[in-house]
Amino acid sequence: MSKFKLVSAQISLLLLLVCSAVAQDATKKKVTSQSDLPRFSYPLTTPASELVQADSATFDAFSSKVRADLTAVFRDYDIADKASMRNLLFTRMTLQQLAGEYPEALETVKTVRAMEDKPSAKLTSGLLVESELAAAIETKSTNGADYEQAFTKAYSEAVDKLPWDTVQDSMKAAWAAAKLRTKASLIAFVKTELDPAVEKSKALSGDQAWDLIAVRRAIQFDLPLNASRIEILGKYVTAHNVIKPDIWEARDVTLSAVDKLTPVLVGIWDSGVDVSLFGEQVFTDPHPTATGAHGLSYLDDGGVSHAWLYPLTDAQEKEYPNFRDELKGRLDVENGVDSREAQALQQKMSTYTPDQMHERAELQKVIGFYVHGTHVAGISARGNPAVRLVVARFNDQLPDLPFQPTLEWARKLAADFQEMSNYFRTRNVRVVNMSWGDDPQEFEIWLSKTGGPSDPAERKKRAAELYAIWHDAVESAIKSAPNTLFVCAAGNSDSDASFLQDVPAGLHLPNLIAVGAVNQAGDETSFTSYGPTVAVDADGYDVESYVPGGAKLKLSGTSMASPNVTNLAAKLFALDPSLTPAQVIDLIKQGATTSEDGRRHLIDPKRSVELLRGKKAASLRKREAAAVAAIH
Repeated sequence: MSKFKLVSAQISLLLLLVCSAVAQDATKKKVTSQSDLPRFSYPLTTPASELVQADSATFDAFSSKVRADLTAVFRDYDIADKASMRNLLFTRMTLQQLAGEYPEALETVKTVRAMEDKPSAKLTSGLLVESELAAAIETKSTNGADYEQAFTKAYSEAVDKLPWDTVQDSMKAAWAAAKLRTKASLIAFVKTELDPAVEKSKALSGDQAWDLIAVRRAIQFDLPLNASRIEILGKYVTAHNVIKPDIWEARDVTLSAVDKLTPVLVGIWDSGVDVSLFGEQVFTDPHPTATGAHGLSYLDDGGVSHAWLYPLTDAQEKEYPNFRDELKGRLDVENGVDSREAQALQQKMSTYTPDQMHERAELQKVIGFYVHGTHVAGISARGNPAVRLVVARFNDQLPDLPFQPTLEWARKLAADFQEMSNYFRTRNVRVVNMSWGDDPQEFEIWLSKTGGPSDPAERKKRAAELYAIWHDAVESAIKSAPNTLFVCAAGNSDSDASFLQDVPAGLHLPNLIAVGAVNQAGDETSFTSYGPTVAVDADGYDVESYVPGGAKLKLSGTSMASPNVTNLAAKLFALDPSLTPAQVIDLIKQGATTSEDGRRHLIDPKRSVELLRGKKAASLRKREAAAVAAIH
């Protein structure tokens, strides 16, 4: 064969391969939202908490089905969303590690890390697993002194070379998680989150199965090395623990009577507020609703409530002080503070059984929800005597509500949302904080936990119907109050809010702004969601505010970032009540500073207020000049 013919044949073969690949990609289903992903169901005859501890043959029979479905997803679907791909790849890596395919799992870890966008995650994603895999490959074992020594060497070297300024939040959180991790805590997670689905639906969904496999991997590979991990992380954090500078104090604005403020009504659309804490900053309506004079409040079933704060049972009330101590203890553990609360928490965690941990987790869900709205209200009202808080209470714990959702229930809540919107409009509420969000998959999870359709396609369809009512109700409520600015949290799933179809964060509306979370130095948090609708970022890490009863606690989440923007918006409205929501959004965006990588847009209340005052001064000068010109 001549050289020309050989080259020609090679080119033809290459073109054939390229065309084949293109044709194959063309046959893949494009995934543009979370709803486009396939659904799976894995029938179980035993609780998930038993399966996760089962013998290898029993668990492998389950995981092999999951692996086959996962392979089909990669083969048949074109998924551009990085967060979804990371989740899928992490599950692949987990299955590879459980199967003893350590070199393949190591390559998957590298692929996941390459898909990270956040600076810290680019360096720390999969670090623990990577060290486990490297040790297994080196020693051809996953137990024994040689394996543990190889792991310690690999993990220590990987951790020690990390730049503290970039990774400190992630590493402190990892250290705290390791100190509080026990087998009981892992089993308790399964009892709390997965067993209800098996009890009611006799099966796990795809996402639930992935969670179960992740717990199995953690029990098998992470826990035996946990003591070494704690020691390595502790040395690293202790050696580098220089707290990042706090940028927010210099940016803050505190208003007073000398600023000639106009009272501004601020809605807290949340779990309820302890109105006794805020005195004159609480709105008193001369025309009370059926709930009372401070706004609106609804029961879980959509009926009218007469309480401004989510009610606790007597037993929950009794545990509330302990819950506050545990929250403080968790924060102290993360920061390496050897406080009484930190010591007590670690002692409890080391002795709890899975059932005790499960009971604790269920209680923490309720009390965490109980404190949420008051904490948000405190952030929203800080430094602004003109604020008048309006309560708009409902229960957004959708996947965890004990009853099965129906279309009638969804329509009832939709009517409640519209009533809230009408209230905001007729009382001239200028800004409303919405530190919550929901997506179609939440309704699927809820249905699985409460005995909804067992067929995944039917469950997805039912969830889509419920979500459509919910989506339209939230969107309509915001649209129906055009003179009110709605501020919402981006979400805490490290995902694209638009891809998830999250409401309200994924909505595009002129009087809505979504907020991401950064820490005290303005660095992106590991948990914050993002996307095209997320316009600005605010402090959402260890933010201090009130909780019911008057104590102060530091909490983290985009739920804390959102009211920081609500706080700024309320100050702008108090200084100039003629502003429209669109104008306030512009002032917030114009005042924000963009990070060097372009990913973050950090609010700067001082700059936004200065911009407003500058525009008011310019407008005054223009009017004065026009008046002088008219005289002459």
